Amino acid sequence: MKKYKPTSEGRRGMTVVSYKEVITRSTPEKSLTKGFRRGSGRNNQGRITTRHKGGGVKRKYRDIDFNYNKIDIPAKITSIEYDPNRSAYIMLAVYADGEKRYVIAPKGMKVDDKFVVSEDAPIELGNRLILRNIPVGTFVHNVETKPKGGAKLARSAGNFLQVVANDNGYTSIKMPSTEVRKVVDSCWATIGTVSNDEWKLTNFGKAGRNRHRGIRPTVRGSVMNPVDHPHGGGEGKQGIGLRRGPKTRQGKLAYGVKTRRAKKYSNRLIVNRRKTKR
Repeated sequence: MKKYKPTSEGRRGMTVVSYKEVITRSTPEKSLTKGFRRGSGRNNQGRITTRHKGGGVKRKYRDIDFNYNKIDIPAKITSIEYDPNRSAYIMLAVYADGEKRYVIAPKGMKVDDKFVVSEDAPIELGNRLILRNIPVGTFVHNVETKPKGGAKLARSAGNFLQVVANDNGYTSIKMPSTEVRKVVDSCWATIGTVSNDEWKLTNFGKAGRNRHRGIRPTVRGSVMNPVDHPHGGGEGKQGIGLRRGPKTRQGKLAYGVKTRRAKKYSNRLIVNRRKTKR
């Protein structure tokens, strides 16, 4: 992490990831980029459905390959790059047939390293295999939830899952939340952990850096009027009153309340629930 001298209140305590030590290329591959409309928290009618979103620096979208459908074709890493649309680094892979694709960079991979997507690939960093061929205890990322459905789990910076068991056509994996769930053992996963694990240590320092990221200010409900929030109103600082618990702006119970549907289709795949802080 890079720290700054406290030349102003915004700089005091501010930290950034030392990108220059890792990134080898500053401009993206043109054939793999495109423009896109930023998510500003609005629906197709223009109404706010997710608060605190909007603005931000204009970005180009890098087309990331989460399907990894080039089987048994080795690839070579030609560059490691920054992606403004995600917390992890990305790397430009050139396959043996000449095709270029962006993929999520595992921690520890460098330029000129190679990887392959194959059922019988060696258990090495960056290689992609089906779960039943991965030994118990191995850290994996970019894991599918359905065979050939594309990577869905463990894609952000520093994230990983752990293979816990293989049994009856299913592989049990331990999630970052400590939940253990079953996935069909013919799903694909990449060996290793996701790069840029220092990202979560970033101290943004000032409000302006969050505005650049497209994050708008958050206002506490207790300082609003009663018409705007269930916690609003009253003289001076007030508690939530005689309510059963804290509520959202829409009046739904918040903080510590289960929101998962009781009959969700994937409940049967959960072996152990996540441990909550109680």
